Amino acid sequence: MQGQLVDKFPKRNILLVTQSISMCLALTLSVLVFTDTVKYGYVMTIAFLLGLTNTFDMPTRQSFNIEIVGKEDLMNAIALNSTTFNLARIIGPAIGATMMALLGPAWCFLLNGLSFIAVIYGLLRIQTTPYVRQKKKNVGIFKEIKEGFVYISRDKRLSQTILLVTVVGTMAYNFNILIPVFTRDVLHLKEQTYGVLMSCLGVGSLIGALTMSLRSKTGPKMAVSITCSLLLSVVLILNGLATSPYVTGVLLAINGLCNILFATTCNSTLQMYSKDEYRSRVMSIYSLVFAGSTPVGSLFTGSIANHFGANGAFIACGLMCLIPCSVIILLYRRKPDSSPDAAGNQT
Repeated sequence: MQGQLVDKFPKRNILLVTQSISMCLALTLSVLVFTDTVKYGYVMTIAFLLGLTNTFDMPTRQSFNIEIVGKEDLMNAIALNSTTFNLARIIGPAIGATMMALLGPAWCFLLNGLSFIAVIYGLLRIQTTPYVRQKKKNVGIFKEIKEGFVYISRDKRLSQTILLVTVVGTMAYNFNILIPVFTRDVLHLKEQTYGVLMSCLGVGSLIGALTMSLRSKTGPKMAVSITCSLLLSVVLILNGLATSPYVTGVLLAINGLCNILFATTCNSTLQMYSKDEYRSRVMSIYSLVFAGSTPVGSLFTGSIANHFGANGAFIACGLMCLIPCSVIILLYRRKPDSSPDAAGNQT
């Protein structure tokens, strides 16, 4: 539904609204903590409103990229965004922990809220020619949703990418659940090792983002998505078999590398090869399966880890990723190619 609404308004205006709401929610949380009036129900409400806001913010940001940089530099822009994101993932926890210890949570929430001012100012300074889809007469929102799914299903490149993202997003992004338990129960080490292992994951992701940035002019390749989906599965299985922190660190770095190569390639593929009138709907579905499927996978992963341990969960996730991805790849290899070219024309 979000994709249909995103196309009908200038995307910069939508982002100004969503970022302003996110800022207000962060500032509200800081006030609650400062005044010692924070309650579980308040936190749940703020989390719900933030999640609702993000359902509009994520597909809008994804679709806005191409309006800012164009198709030629789109892959480079996505890779650079991944670079900054993963650099923040490496140094962010250390900075956050230090601020928490020195200032307390209320000041952290306050600074988080104030940081949105820079984002809003940046959006106000951006000048683009917005794409706004004209509303079709006698076509309701549910028919437009159906049109988006039909458009994806008829395009081999888009539909295969969405299916691979669904599987990988569900089974391969549960590190925040597995690594703490794996560190404690399998490696028999403590918090410091957990921090180092997460840094290994972040370093691999950063290398992957820089790699994609350097090769962005070649455009997204389906072979990269396919290879990374399979390699991610195999590395997850090897993670479950590892008993050394050094081997685990190397495998997590490879995981981080493949994660970024896979995610950036899939993101670029969907944006570059979608027609303008369908792009927001395509990216809305991408955001749903990429971010929305992870909690489902986390439930499965937590259940497996509870019964068979973290190493068993790693192996199970690897197999549950490898088998469906292999089936998808084999099925689409036999399917006739009806993918549009970069200009959105049928080939």
